Amino acid sequence: MTSPEESRAGSRWSSPRMRQQLRRRHRAERRFRRASATAIALAMAGLATLLTSILWNGLGSFRTTELRLPIHFDPAVFAELRDLPPAEAERALARADYGALVRDAIRGIFPDVEDRRARRALQGLVSSGARSELRDAVRADRGLIGRTVEWWVPAAADVDLLRKGGVDRSAPEADRRLSDREIAWIDALEAEGRLRAVFARGFLRSGDSREPELAGIWGAVVGSFWTLLVTLAIAFPLGVSAAIYLEEFAPRNRATDLIEVNINNLAAVPSIVFGLLGLAVFLNFFHLPRSAPLVGGMTLALMTLPTIIITGRVAIQAVPPSIREAARGLGASPMQVVGHHVLPLALPGILTGTIIGMARALGETAPLLMIGMVAFIADVPRGVTDAATTLPVQIFLWADSPERAFVEKTSGAILVLLGFLISMNATAIWMRRRFETRW
Repeated sequence: MTSPEESRAGSRWSSPRMRQQLRRRHRAERRFRRASATAIALAMAGLATLLTSILWNGLGSFRTTELRLPIHFDPAVFAELRDLPPAEAERALARADYGALVRDAIRGIFPDVEDRRARRALQGLVSSGARSELRDAVRADRGLIGRTVEWWVPAAADVDLLRKGGVDRSAPEADRRLSDREIAWIDALEAEGRLRAVFARGFLRSGDSREPELAGIWGAVVGSFWTLLVTLAIAFPLGVSAAIYLEEFAPRNRATDLIEVNINNLAAVPSIVFGLLGLAVFLNFFHLPRSAPLVGGMTLALMTLPTIIITGRVAIQAVPPSIREAARGLGASPMQVVGHHVLPLALPGILTGTIIGMARALGETAPLLMIGMVAFIADVPRGVTDAATTLPVQIFLWADSPERAFVEKTSGAILVLLGFLISMNATAIWMRRRFETRW
């Protein structure tokens, strides 16, 4: 038997008005689900478009064009080496006119080119890096002097761009970087089998250059390594120590509350503010070397410190109080409780937060621009005080370059940076799942 109250409630829920309200609610829920699915689909489509564009433009940076030339190592070019001591002969070998060898070789392929301006255009099909390669080859083997060797040298960026379809042949000649005559020369070289596409080793092994075909990311990668090393050496011990103190030893009063509020606020401060702080303190006050990984790492450490402190405190809070109480019950001191029990159990979470903070530091550009790491650096840094740049700043520099060939280099550097960031975040996720303790 149902009570009168249950009967009235049942009739109220089954009334036409209530059924209409339920239908409206269900329709609103279906609209919300469709809107959510549409938003996710649009976000995924945008991400796929972005990644596809980067891949389309960036994969070509790992391939470059080489030109085969009949290089005659003319003894007349190296005539001054005779009767010189070994040390002076080595210096004279470095000063030799290797450009003349390249000019003679390319002119030998097109002997009918007599006009001076046309000859300069013909020589422009060969990269300036060919001289460096020939110099290194002769310094490694002096037996090349006097011989004629078919040698593969780097082609100019415009030649590589034409072979990759980056030059519109149908466009008017005035709107192209390559003239009709230059395109005819390149086609003739292609027909003779003097052009080939090879893996761009220089892109991964060399530093920056004004010439797109010679520019590489190795200098920026090494600069990022030194910068992150300084950041980690400063931010990790300070961040973990601050988290332990605030969570385990600090008294609960207004001072600690103020410190906690400031730490949380610093985590949300725009990164360029830390760059201004680094400019004012490290450069203008302490006069540390400009554009050096030492200053860049210290600036990024200031930015990363709040993240490490916050994640460290969360990891320490996750350790059950019973572990602390059991350790104290066995006679452990407060430092022993933290060092032997709390910190080892919280370390996986601390390391995860540290890796995420370092990944954010790796992708930062604005703070480093403020401290001068935007300079053109062709040499690979050997320490934290050498002038250097980082991978995001290198991307910024190439993206601002008017050379069309640098678009490819920019996308390739973005792919490398994304690879590093994905690896660091994947490592953080793996560490969290591998060492996470279920209480």
